[in-house]
Amino acid sequence: MKLPLFPLQSIFFPGETVPLHIFEPRYKQLINDCKEEAITFGIPVYINDGMQYGVEVQLVELVTSYESGEMDVVCVARQVFKLVSFEKQLADKLYSGGVVALLAYDYKADEAFKAKVLSKLRDLYAIMEVPFSEASVAKFNSFTLAHKMGLSFEQEYALLQIPKEMDRLAFINDHLITTIGVLSEVERTRRTIELNGHFKNFDPLDFKDMEIE
Repeated sequence: MKLPLFPLQSIFFPGETVPLHIFEPRYKQLINDCKEEAITFGIPVYINDGMQYGVEVQLVELVTSYESGEMDVVCVARQVFKLVSFEKQLADKLYSGGVVALLAYDYKADEAFKAKVLSKLRDLYAIMEVPFSEASVAKFNSFTLAHKMGLSFEQEYALLQIPKEMDRLAFINDHLITTIGVLSEVERTRRTIELNGHFKNFDPLDFKDMEIE
């Protein structure tokens, strides 16, 4: 399918709310076309000097219109796509476009494993002493808190490309295990440094039954 495109150096996941401030003439035209023609557009991820994957996005609400023509809009991310071809400017339009192939994704996952991943996420927040907003296991999926578990930009991009929910959860689980391990060691080191130099009660060694050669 062919979509208007709004390339960004940002990653959005299916189901995520996408707030955008529109100020360039080409994207003002794009949003107006979305309003008038009820079309969707794509946000391909600009990474490593190129674009390959992104998400189809649907305009949900025009929040604010400014006298300058700038706009604040809210969209929702829908399906992940792979970019097949790219046109810098569509005919009779200011904005770019391209042919995309929508990818088939599933959201089937073992409830016990979802609960395990969610529990690790709570552990991560506890170590960092950051408030955690509870999410039920039933409503939790790999994309729910993807931006809130310390993934790098590259890791988020890798997650976006994984079609099966169980594989995405496994990817997140591995990340959480590694991150929690590193942070736990940092915390242990911090406590060791803080204790150094404090007065301590040491148990003297008992040499009565010890043979010294």
